[in-house]
Amino acid sequence: MQPSRFVVGVVGGAAAVVALGALTTHLVAGTESTTELDKQSTVSVGGHPALAPHILAGRTQSKYHPLPWVGPKVHDVTCPTGLKAVAGATVTCTGRKSDGATIPIQVTTVQATDSSITWKFDR
Repeated sequence: MQPSRFVVGVVGGAAAVVALGALTTHLVAGTESTTELDKQSTVSVGGHPALAPHILAGRTQSKYHPLPWVGPKVHDVTCPTGLKAVAGATVTCTGRKSDGATIPIQVTTVQATDSSITWKFDR
């Protein structure tokens, strides 16, 4: 009877570790962010307030590769323009992988208010 209890304990413990790892990955590897729109982070694009390109690029780069098993590592992320604070607006930023190849990063506005913008990117 004792060996079967041991096996149940090992399997249960392993399942708990896997579940905790999956939860951590989900929480840390999120691709959505909410950013305040203030004087330093806001530009105008087509007459609309927008998240400044350098802020968007920096935040995208920091969130793109949070864990070694989540997406390729990117650096030198640039965005050609700011991201309009209008739901559904998109901009394609560009990053470089460690081998020098470029990678397009599509960024989309999810929701916007007068004081903040919620955006996400595709990994």
